[in-house]
Amino acid sequence: MILAIDIGNTHIVIGGIDASRTYFIERVSTVRTRTELEYAIDIKNVLDIYGIHPQEIEGGIVCSVVPQITNVLRLAAEKILRKEVLVVDSKMETGLCVQMDFPDQVGRDLIAGAAAGLAYYPVPQIIFDLGTATTACVLDEQQNYIGGVIYPGIQVSLEALTAHASQLQGVGLEKPEHVIGKNTLDCMRSGILNSSAAAMDGMIDRIEEELGQSATVIATGGLARLVTPLCRKTIILDEDLLLKGLFLIYRRNKKEKS
Repeated sequence: MILAIDIGNTHIVIGGIDASRTYFIERVSTVRTRTELEYAIDIKNVLDIYGIHPQEIEGGIVCSVVPQITNVLRLAAEKILRKEVLVVDSKMETGLCVQMDFPDQVGRDLIAGAAAGLAYYPVPQIIFDLGTATTACVLDEQQNYIGGVIYPGIQVSLEALTAHASQLQGVGLEKPEHVIGKNTLDCMRSGILNSSAAAMDGMIDRIEEELGQSATVIATGGLARLVTPLCRKTIILDEDLLLKGLFLIYRRNKKEKS
């Protein structure tokens, strides 16, 4: 088992994974001012909850879109594991051919998800990641990473909607029973979640039209479970996709080193 850590703008995902299964996934808040020790305590607490001793973990890998705390998390993980922790960067071997204008600028989380998508699902592919932002990565039938789409995520949209309206505060993201809401909260839940589902359906149509063929569609990320049931397109929900990608990248680069 390895320790895989994905640092996002809102949450940090901490997971344990090997070639056969995912042992755990937990999320802690991303706080840019926290120290190495504070994050080390978070990691230790997660391992303790699942009864996993650090000696059972062979190593670790960190993927980050928050440069300010990337090294803090790496050092925190090494403090607990007493083993080397890799950081995904543009110099790593990922198994992907990234055909973008500026390949180094592609989010490392997107690269990890695409690496797993390529390994586990048929191409061409569209991979949605529903986090702070909603992203869609596109792999063509030659297995090239050819580009994608980024638009505001569900939580960002909800915060924008409620920021200046006191009567619209306190909306939970429960699945709406109907599209047509009967009260303000239900109207907002339906609007946020159904519009996200409709956006995904619409983006799939447009991307497939540009590709000139149908694609395998995968959804991952913390909010994917809420939205994919509302979509009309066939979408594979794989909440472990990014961790699977981190595991594959870890293995590939460990072999390169050895």
